[in-house]
This record gives sequence, C-alpha cells and structure tokens, in this order.
Amino acid sequence: MNLEPTAERFILHWGEMGTRWGINRTVAQIHALLYLSDKPLPADEIAATLAVARSNVSTSIRELQSWGIVRTVPVMGDRRDHFQTLTDVWEMFRIIMDERKKREIDPTLTVLRQCVQEIEEKKKADPNTAKRLHEMLEFVESMTGFYSTVRGLPVPAMARFVKMGKRIPKLLNLN
Repeated sequence: MNLEPTAERFILHWGEMGTRWGINRTVAQIHALLYLSDKPLPADEIAATLAVARSNVSTSIRELQSWGIVRTVPVMGDRRDHFQTLTDVWEMFRIIMDERKKREIDPTLTVLRQCVQEIEEKKKADPNTAKRLHEMLEFVESMTGFYSTVRGLPVPAMARFVKMGKRIPKLLNLN
C-alpha cells in the first residue's frame, strides 16, 4: 500500500502524539492507518505499509482491540484477519474516554476515597495532608460527575456543547 504524503504525515504525527498520550508509537500509527483506510487491512499489509515487524502489528492490534476501537472483520475470499477502526470520531472519542476513565480515573478515585477514609478514622492526621486529599477527592468526583453528564448526551447534543465552548464565559456572566 502506497501512502500519499499527506496520509504519511498524519500517520507519523499521530504516532508522535500517541507517545505524548502514553500510547506506543506503533499502536497509534496503526490506528491512524486504519482510520484513513477505506477498507479493512490485513496485518501483513499494515506491517509492510508502516515498515514494522509483523509481531509488532499483532501486539499493537491486540492493544487497539482492548480499547474497543479496532475490530476484526471478514473479507470474502481471504482467510486472513482484516482489521478496521471506527470512523465516527465522536464514538471513538467516547470509547477512548470511557477506557481512560476506567484505567486511570477510577483507580485513582478508589485510592483517594481510601486515603480520605483513613484520615477520617485517624484522629491525628496531618491537617495539610487531610485538606489536600479532601480537595483532590472533591475535584475528581466533580470532574467524574461532569464527565458522566456529558457522556450521557446524544452525539448531536455533545457536539453542540463542545462547539459552544467560547460562549460559556458569556453564559456564566464572566465577561
């Protein structure tokens, strides 16, 4: 598969951004390639296109499948597994945010709640530590609640909400 220069640029950039988001570069590049592809791709074609090892593609595909954004699809007349990703950016965003919440925020919230409970059970907890942990817990719970509210919106409503971002200070009389 020959990539147009624009597609190659996007795939390379997506891989670089992936590393900044804590995602392996190859995982992100495979995701970008599948996103731009107009058809499902077999692993050997992905490996050849991106010039990466076939074993790296297999590992990366499993990672993308664990996030729920890549799936295996059958192709008539071809016994190989073919892969495709979601193309609806809003749905992809929702799935990635759900996974990040599950993997990163939920465990942090559990630990914060346990720490605050420990502090409340102790009579001689450091006041500064107690104050900061209570503030952090309140913040994370507030943001989790906000996320749940936004997550529950239908996609058109979520898109309108995001697009009104610049108007929020005016709506809150902050101008």
